[in-house]
Amino acid sequence: MKVVILCGGYGTRIRDVAENIPKPMIPIGKYPILWHIMKYYSIFGYNEFVLCLGYKSEVIKDYFFNYETHSSDFTIKLGDKSSIIRHNLHNEAGWSITMAETGLNAMTGSRVKQIAKYIGNDDCFMLTYGDGVGNIDIDELVKFHRSHGKIATLTGVYPPGRFGELMINENHQVEGFNEKPQVSGGRINGGFFVFNREIFDYLTDDESLILEQEPMTKLVQDKQLMVFEHNGFWQPMDTSREYSLLNKHYDNKTAPWVKW
Repeated sequence: MKVVILCGGYGTRIRDVAENIPKPMIPIGKYPILWHIMKYYSIFGYNEFVLCLGYKSEVIKDYFFNYETHSSDFTIKLGDKSSIIRHNLHNEAGWSITMAETGLNAMTGSRVKQIAKYIGNDDCFMLTYGDGVGNIDIDELVKFHRSHGKIATLTGVYPPGRFGELMINENHQVEGFNEKPQVSGGRINGGFFVFNREIFDYLTDDESLILEQEPMTKLVQDKQLMVFEHNGFWQPMDTSREYSLLNKHYDNKTAPWVKW
């Protein structure tokens, strides 16, 4: 099963941390948050990734194209690049990473529609945002998705109060959205989706299509959107404060998503 990661946004709210790189490349410790997300999926055995690129895509492409150089100490004899000696090995051999240019200004729905050709013959795929980490049980998430027979599953998390809340019934089905979650203090969309191929029928190539708006609303109307309830750690990196928080967890070896 492929893992699709949305990596194309401008990240305007965190420009004070890193202005010249895309948000998924902002580091936690010595690795980009995007790497942390990919590494987390890989420990559950999911090593095929499709990256939906946009803003400063060349930074992400360069990082993975030259991954051995970025992730290793090495000795090089100038004038003879074939003489490179790497002094430490990484554990990411076998990762398959498709870099998909999905447009500088495309919104999330358009980006997902554009990568349909890279899903191959798989009956479903996973999707998440390139700026959030958590300790979601991916095995249980996939098991839950396959159990209910609906088109879409999202992971519902307990958030900071600034996000829009999910309205969920007793059968774990999404019935609507509440844009003022401070009133009831419920769950929000934390990403970590699983979609059947039928999701592409809800999407178009229109650059303005936002996955979380019209397509999600239509899924709710069709009773095709379910929620996997996650009670553990989840944290986006939208602001400098959140950047500092995630790095503090990592530096103190208290990062709940680090299972490697």
